[in-house]
Amino acid sequence: MEFEILGMNLGCVLRSLEEWKFPEKECLLPLISKILGYAIVAASTTVKVPQIYKILKNNSIRGLSVAAFELEVVGFTIALSYCLHNGLPFSAYGELVFLLIQALILVAIVYYYSQPIGKKTWGKALLYCGVAPTILAGNIDPFLFEALYASQHAIFFGARVPQIWTNFKNKSTGELSFLTCLMNFAGSFARLFTGIQESAPTSVVIGSVLGILTNGTILGQILIYDKPPVKKDKKSH
Repeated sequence: MEFEILGMNLGCVLRSLEEWKFPEKECLLPLISKILGYAIVAASTTVKVPQIYKILKNNSIRGLSVAAFELEVVGFTIALSYCLHNGLPFSAYGELVFLLIQALILVAIVYYYSQPIGKKTWGKALLYCGVAPTILAGNIDPFLFEALYASQHAIFFGARVPQIWTNFKNKSTGELSFLTCLMNFAGSFARLFTGIQESAPTSVVIGSVLGILTNGTILGQILIYDKPPVKKDKKSH
C-alpha cells in the first residue's frame, strides 16, 4: 500500500499499525527525517524574529557583531541558489528562503542602529545587491558555483566566530536573543539527523556539525554571561 503526502510515504507505517506492530526503523526513520525537514522549514519562518524584536525593543545592537550578520546573508544566498539550481526537494532547503529574508531584515536593522553609515557599508550593500541576483539566477560558471557552495560552511563558521569573540571579549552577549540561538542550535541537530538519514554529501554533514559546535558555544556564552543581577537586600534602619 502506497500512501504519500508531501513526499512522505505513510503506507508502511499505516500497514504496521493495522497489524498492531511497531513500524520498523527502515520505514520509520525516513518518515521522521521528512517530518523533521518540514518542521525545520516551518520553524525557520520565525527563528530570527526574537532577535529582531529584541533589537527593536531595546533600540540597541549592543554586543552584536555586524560582520556576523553580513556573513550569514552571504552564506544563505549561496546555499539557497545552489539548492534551487540542483533541484533539491523543498523540505531539504525550504528554511533557507525564510532565513535569508530574515537575515536581510536583520542586517538592515543593524545598519540603521550603526549610524552614521560609512561609505564602506554602503559599498558592501551595493555589491551584494549587484551580485546576489546573478548567483540566485545561477548565471555563473558551474565550477565557480561548486566552489562557492563548498565555501559556504567556512562562511557560516566565519559568521559565528566574530560573535563568539565579541561575547568573550565583553564577557557579555549584549542584545543576542536566547530563543533565536536556541532554535539555531536545535536546527543544526535536526539537519544533522536528516543529512545522515538521507545520505547527504559529507560536506553537508560537516556543516551541520560545525553549526552545532558554534551555535552551542554562543548558547553556552548566553547562559554563562547573561546572569540576572543579584538583588541587594534592603538594610533595616
